Formats: sequence, structure tokens, C-alpha cells
Amino acid sequence: MVTGVVAGALAAGLVAGCGADALSTHDDRVQVITTTGILADLAANVGGDRVNVNTLVPDGADPHTYEPSLRDIRDVVYADVAFSNYMLLEEQSIIRALDANLRTGVPNVSLAEGAVKYAAEVIPLVENISLDTIWLGMRVRGTGEQYGATRASEVYLSATALDGPGDLVTYLTEAFGNPTFYVDSTDGFDASTGYRDDTAVLPPDAHTHMSWAFTEPGIYRLTMRASLAVTPESRPVSFDEQTFTFAVGVDPRSAPGMSDAAVLNSGHADVTVDLDTGELYLFADPDGGGDVNQEVYDAATTVIEVPNRALHQVPADPEYRFLGRARDQIFQLPQAVLGRHVHGEIDPHLWQNVRNTISYVQLIRDTLIGVDPEGARDYRDNARVYIEELERLDDDVRETIHRIPESRRHLVTTHDAFGYLGAAYGMQISGVVTPNPATEPSLADRRRLAETIRNLAIPAVFLEPNLAARASTLTEVAAAEGVAVCPIYGDAFDGEVTTYVDMMRFNAESLYRCLSDNPERDR
Repeated sequence: MVTGVVAGALAAGLVAGCGADALSTHDDRVQVITTTGILADLAANVGGDRVNVNTLVPDGADPHTYEPSLRDIRDVVYADVAFSNYMLLEEQSIIRALDANLRTGVPNVSLAEGAVKYAAEVIPLVENISLDTIWLGMRVRGTGEQYGATRASEVYLSATALDGPGDLVTYLTEAFGNPTFYVDSTDGFDASTGYRDDTAVLPPDAHTHMSWAFTEPGIYRLTMRASLAVTPESRPVSFDEQTFTFAVGVDPRSAPGMSDAAVLNSGHADVTVDLDTGELYLFADPDGGGDVNQEVYDAATTVIEVPNRALHQVPADPEYRFLGRARDQIFQLPQAVLGRHVHGEIDPHLWQNVRNTISYVQLIRDTLIGVDPEGARDYRDNARVYIEELERLDDDVRETIHRIPESRRHLVTTHDAFGYLGAAYGMQISGVVTPNPATEPSLADRRRLAETIRNLAIPAVFLEPNLAARASTLTEVAAAEGVAVCPIYGDAFDGEVTTYVDMMRFNAESLYRCLSDNPERDR
């Protein structure tokens, strides 16, 4: 299924709908639009009274999944400067909304990329989720620069045919539990629509996670093709077509003509289109060491194994009735990471290291000076005062976390958003236990989590407030092991935490209170 908002069509309708009423809601200050509340807070601290800051993603929402509204686009249309994080943090429709609706010449700044020039340090996004089965997603390698592609371009990975004893549904479970479909063989594959209903859409140089559900055991062959739309108006560039083989609940060597094939049955793999070569292949790391260790596997000589231990019951939740009747058995490769999380090779959550946030502030300062030179002195003074506060914050976060005994500095949470926090302040990321509402966790999943908690003597696990309602596995195992469940903030504010400084202080204090020997931990 094609997901997201098509920016060109969106822009045409929205700009036409904006007029004097929309313009009257803005004043003569510099109009700033940001993608997230965290970035809005930084821009407001630097801009002060000279700027009016609006944000696209509201507090409490997930920037990986949020879809911009008509009101959001109004703010984009009249913005004098735009700040996104990017590095594929935000839902692609947010980025397309910015790029398609900003007026010509308005600075459109990707802070994560730009901050590197101000000494921000980036780290790889290493995803090493321990599963009983292979973790299979979809990926785009390369940038498509030779075709003129930009971050707002779209790559289509379309299923065109399936041969097998049952049906295949690939879907993604969003952060609040709603399924989004990519491939659904139950209603066939419609060439007349360009296979629109069986298509995953990704930006260049990105990948996403998903679940793969098969209704019957046997050998399946899924045919897929790829294309690139440089702009919404351009004719798509066609790439390779390839067939991928799955052995579901049967011996992978039993696939006809593939007795000597390579078998992928563990680690991380992606159905991948390469924009540099036009090829479709499997990009995989069977050992589970992360993106940096993945290699190319030819789909024609590789079998993806879906073993009998991948049997799961269809959840009772009506949202998952598309998989069959409640408690029917299906074979399923889980998506492993909860939420519509499209990302690249670099961890985009730079702000979890306060030193990186200082680089963001410096870039915001210089951008605002370029837009409003008359306010240069104000922007420099505001930035200087705020950077001094951030430097104190950096020291305080480090001092607070270092008060935790080193043997207890283990973070188990529900979102792979804290790598920078760990690297900067000496926390060990010991587990990313992400709940998938569509899949009952296996006994092995629970055993691994329980053993991690026991072996490391972990006194608490951590949940982001906006995911707490879905975190049954983590909370149930924590209760069984007698450990605390404590809050931590990753991508978004809420009614309790409303500024970046508050967020980082809260996280540090929550880590200290819950992981140290502090007797207040259980209060």
C-alpha cells in the first residue's frame, strides 16, 4: 500500500485554500517552522522575541508517524525559515510537506546534517535485536543523485505476483498499534493501478521494518519490482524485477532447483533496491551485528526461511482480523521494532547528547542571522546565554548519571533512541525490547529479557510515556522479576515535560533514581 501524503497534490490544494485569513494569523516577526517540539524549543530560545515559532508534530505525537494537517501546511507556506532534524527521523510526508510548500528562497535546514559542521558527533544506528527468526524489512540503497533525486523523492517497492500454498500479508504496526499494509495477496495484484495497493514507499537511502505473515506452510515465491519518482510530477524511473523465495515451515532445501541455495534464517535482512545499479537483491547480516555488517545476497540463489517456531496465533484485537480469525495460527516474521520507523545508517537522535544540541543551537543562530541580519546581536546574545545553560546541563547530566554505580548503568527500553545518551554519559544500552501488539511474544523473548534483567541485576526498565500503554511484554516481565518501570523521554514532550532542558534533566534524574542504590527509587 502506498503510504504517506503526496506532497505535490497536497501543496496545490492547501495553498489554494490559504488566503487573507491564514495570513492574518501571522505577525511581522520572523516566522519559523520546525518539525518537532524539541527543535521548536531550541529555535525559540535563540530567536527570543524576534521570532514566532510553530511546529508540525504536536507534543505527545510520534515524529516517525505523524501526518501533517491543513493547519500545519498553512504555517509552512508563510514560514521565513524551516528547521527539520532529518537523517530520516521524521515521517516522509512531513519532509515532503516542507519541501513542497516553502516559498522559493526560504532556508530549509536539516539540523542533524548541518550540525556536523559545528562539531556535532554522529554514531551509526546499530540494530541488533535478538529474535528467534530472521528480521526482514525493505531498504533503498544509494541516493539516486544521477536521476536528480532529493530527500523528498519516492522509491516504490511493489509486489506484482505471489506463487505459494497460501496468502502473504506484509504490514507495519505503528507506535499506537494500528496496522499499515504493504503487500496483501488476498485480493490479488492489480497491474492497472501500478500495483498501488501492494507497494511500499521509501525515500532514498532508507529502510523500514515490517511483519511478514504467511497463512500456510510451503514454498512461496514473491515477485517484486522497483521504481523511482524524482518528483510527484515526473515519470517514474523503472528498475529491476526479482523473485524472492520463502520456505515457510518446511525444509528450505526443498525449494525446487535451490538445493544448494544460501539460507537466511537469522539476523537482519532487507529486500533492497540499489539506486546506483538498478538491482533488486537481499542485503543481509545473518549474524545480527547491524547495518554495517550486511552483505549482498542474490535473490535467485537465496532462500529466506520462516521456521515452525515462527508460528503465532492471530491476536483477538479486531484490528488484526485481516490475518484470519482470532487464535488461528499463522507463520510470522515480526517487525521487531515498533512504529513506522523509516531510517538510514546514522542514528538521528543527536539531541540525546547535549553537546550535539549546542551544535544545533549554533546552526540555528547563524541561520536566523542570515534571514534577519538586523537581529544579529539579539540572536548571538540569546544563543550565548542558552549555550551557557546547555553547558551546565551537560555537566549536570553527566554528574547525575555518574552517581549511578557503574555496574547498574544498564538501559533497557522500548525505542532505539538513546545511543547518544549512552555514548556521551556512560550508559550501556542493554536491550531495546519493543512491543509488537500483533504478535504474542515467544517464551524465548520473555526468557531473554528476564535473563538480561537477572544476569545484570537491573533494578528498572524504562518506557517513553507515549508508548507505555502498548508495552505489555516489558511491563509484565518487569513485574514478574520485581523491577521498577520508569519513564524516559526520547522524541517528544508532553504535559509534564515541555522543554529540552527539562527533558534531559528529567531523564538523568529518572535514570539515577531508578538505577542507583538511592532509597527513594521505590517511592
